Amino acid sequence: MSDSGASRLRRQLESGGFEARLYVKQLSQQSDGDRDLQEHRQRIQALAEETAQNLKRNVYQNYRQFIETAREISYLESEMYQLSHLLTEQKSSLESIPLTLLPAAAAAGAAAASGGEEGGGGVGGRDHLRGQAGFFPSPGGASRDSSGPGEEGKQRTLTTLLEKVEGCRHLLETPGQYLVYNGDLVEYEADHMAQLQRVHGFLMNDCLLVATWLPQRRGMYRYNALYPLDGLAVVNVKDNPPMKDMFKLLMFPESRIFQAENAKIKREWLEVLEETKRALSEKRRRGQEEAAAPRGPPQVTSKAGNPFEDEDDGEPAVPEAEEEKVDLSVEWIQELPEDLDVCIAQRDFEGAVDLLDKLNRYLEDKPSPPPVKELRARVDERVRQLTEVLVFELSPDRSLRGGPKATRRAVSQLIRLGQCTKACELFLRNRAAAVHTAIRQLRIEGATLLYIHKLCHVFFTSLLETAREFETDFAGTDSGCYSAFVVWARSAMGMFVDAFSKQVFDSKESLSTAAECVKVAKEHCQQLGDIGLDLTFIIHALLVKDIQGALHSYKEIIIEATKHRNSEEMWRRMNLMTPEALGKLKEEMKSCGVGNFEQYTGDDCWVNLSYTVVAFTKQTMGFLEEALKLYFPELHMVLLESLVEIILVAVQHVDYSLRCEQDPEKKAFIRQNASFLYETVLPVVEKRFEEGVGKPAKQLQDLRNASRLIRVNPESTTSVV
Repeated sequence: MSDSGASRLRRQLESGGFEARLYVKQLSQQSDGDRDLQEHRQRIQALAEETAQNLKRNVYQNYRQFIETAREISYLESEMYQLSHLLTEQKSSLESIPLTLLPAAAAAGAAAASGGEEGGGGVGGRDHLRGQAGFFPSPGGASRDSSGPGEEGKQRTLTTLLEKVEGCRHLLETPGQYLVYNGDLVEYEADHMAQLQRVHGFLMNDCLLVATWLPQRRGMYRYNALYPLDGLAVVNVKDNPPMKDMFKLLMFPESRIFQAENAKIKREWLEVLEETKRALSEKRRRGQEEAAAPRGPPQVTSKAGNPFEDEDDGEPAVPEAEEEKVDLSVEWIQELPEDLDVCIAQRDFEGAVDLLDKLNRYLEDKPSPPPVKELRARVDERVRQLTEVLVFELSPDRSLRGGPKATRRAVSQLIRLGQCTKACELFLRNRAAAVHTAIRQLRIEGATLLYIHKLCHVFFTSLLETAREFETDFAGTDSGCYSAFVVWARSAMGMFVDAFSKQVFDSKESLSTAAECVKVAKEHCQQLGDIGLDLTFIIHALLVKDIQGALHSYKEIIIEATKHRNSEEMWRRMNLMTPEALGKLKEEMKSCGVGNFEQYTGDDCWVNLSYTVVAFTKQTMGFLEEALKLYFPELHMVLLESLVEIILVAVQHVDYSLRCEQDPEKKAFIRQNASFLYETVLPVVEKRFEEGVGKPAKQLQDLRNASRLIRVNPESTTSVV
């Protein structure tokens, strides 16, 4: 396609008034035939592929710029937080100047603040909110008294409010936790902005608790969720009437939208959330700096048994053991939680796990003071988020394309995180869904054998790839994972046998077709032995019932056909009419293992045997050949008993005819057929059975030895055994 034609076609498709149905209609009217339509279709397909390549190229070009921009935004955000903190400190310094100039006024203000706390209202530099929303003194506030009754008052307030919330008693066990702000909110659905429920928010100095209303119990709530402030982001939602006074809370990987009572309360929620987050971050930063700062050895009294003894009288205490310092002021440790968030958001799973390994190596064999425990708690939250993302990557809901290798990235990172068992379970579940989908997508062809070839290729190729990928991913891990794989392989084989049996046995295919299909399945199954996986015994165990049913069904067909021919037996020689037909019969008998068939042929095209005996021989040997293709040890007695039943029908008919026939010529002819049956056919059956099974069949030998030819006195009509 020329560049001008391609550009013209592209402009036509990109035009604003383009209508696909009208375009196809016009194209059909203008085309001379199917060839023109095929060429036009190829041109459109080429244009679509070109467009896709351009789009992919643009995405790749912009992706790195997007990542760099996201990092810059993150850096700017941290700088803005620092700038805001500096402004807050400057404001506090300016406000403290009048208090030093007017000590009396400052004392009066402090008294007023103390009175406000005892009255149950929070001041902290803010007006008291009436109704359902109220402020409590924020940490580090200008009028906050951090000693004595102030702390007890905050704890009492938190206890009183949280007693109204069912299911959150564990919150009261956290030392130093107090209530900052609380109020009524209405939650909305994020996608369609539909109202969900009324909630009440309790903002503590380190977390946000959301509780739902209990309509039957006025003033009582039920615990709904708890979000640590260090993993919480607050976003202002622009008013879009009638949706207004809303803000969004982002907690990876979910988000929730709430509506305040009015614009003022919304603004206060946003301000107090940001202030509390900054205060918490500052508190933790100071704690890490204090932990990293050098400290002198702890002093202990020489006489620990008497705490009232004057310290000046004793000698300087000797430290029992100097605690090793843990330096958490390193830049990469300070930025570790944020770096983990960036790695998870950018799906850089390897980078996230590398950071975790680096931290574990750094903290190895080091003590765990409170700052280290606090850091580990923040990191553990990111580990949980990373694990959830990796688990989602391996879920069957994700795309199953790409084969087992597509799961290697998530599996390897889960193993590095110490989640080997979970990785094994998710990997095998993912591959089971992939195998099931591949089998379902196979088209059922008209020819059963063709479908079975495709089914075996798809299934055993998937099984082989899964086994090799499993060995690659889980090499060196707990051997219990290999046991799980064997159990999974058996389950997958059951899935395969279900599809196999429905197509082969449930559709009542002939025994020869069933034998060929089973042979194909066995050959594919034996290929798994190259990697040390032998599932032949499993496929035997799963197919034994269906094969038994097929053998029994075909045995009944042969017996019925033999009885029908016996009922119409006239005991006449066969006349094949043409030498070609006779030659064909000789070849058939030779393929059945009857090598001395020449002695039973007469002049011209005559055969000195009955049609019934010849047909029985071909049918019995055909049944034996097909059954041996299906043979495995569990079917030994079933096959042997079926052969004995089939042979007995012919033997009993010959014996009965010898006893009942009075015509000497026919009796001699019957004796000749009996001789062929006992001395030629039965030994061939025994030999072929022994070759196929690997051991002789005593039941067949007993049947031949017990069947003696009946000698008839030519001058008498009495049969003598």
